[in-house]
Amino acid sequence: MLNTMRLITLLTTLLLITSVSAAPAAPVTEAISDLQHQWAVINYQTEKDKQEQRFEVLADSAHEVSARYPHSAEPLVWEAIILSSYAGAKGGLGALSLVKQARELLLKAEEIDPSTLSGSIYTSLGSLYYQVPGWPLSFGDDDKARAYLEKALTINPDGIDPNYFYGDFLIEEGEYERATEVLKKALAAPQRANRPIADTGRKQEINAALLRASKG
Repeated sequence: MLNTMRLITLLTTLLLITSVSAAPAAPVTEAISDLQHQWAVINYQTEKDKQEQRFEVLADSAHEVSARYPHSAEPLVWEAIILSSYAGAKGGLGALSLVKQARELLLKAEEIDPSTLSGSIYTSLGSLYYQVPGWPLSFGDDDKARAYLEKALTINPDGIDPNYFYGDFLIEEGEYERATEVLKKALAAPQRANRPIADTGRKQEINAALLRASKG
């Protein structure tokens, strides 16, 4: 049985370990929240002709965050998401190098923590694989897309993003009935208190996807 002094020493040591390990968490969380907010504003509230330039600037900021926290998966995921959005705004062959960078960042994040951000690694990888061209232009692959998107749903079955992207993928595959079911589930996803702009914008995309599915 521990005596009083040994118990105090043990508790003090545990508190020190906890405080040291938890110290970086708050700055990382704050940095990620800022990236999320800026991404949502650009993606959903900024004119299309201004998005490319603003995503480029935000991608540089995201890279700085990733470099500041090299052992954290979250900044890598958000740098990848921002690069993917930048690629979408840029378009054309010039965007292909950006999506390849995004994929590498996601694979690196997977090595650190595959379950980070509720499976966002797999949602993002899946969306890349079905939206980019296939060989020889790029790495697009519908089989890999399906596998990644379904893996994301095993981690976060009720999330708005994994259900939306899976539903959108199913439309591309001509599976309209199943897509409608998944998209309705995405629409019913719980509101995220810290991401109102993103949720509002995503729900508009879901409704547009449901309309496409109904006409399929």
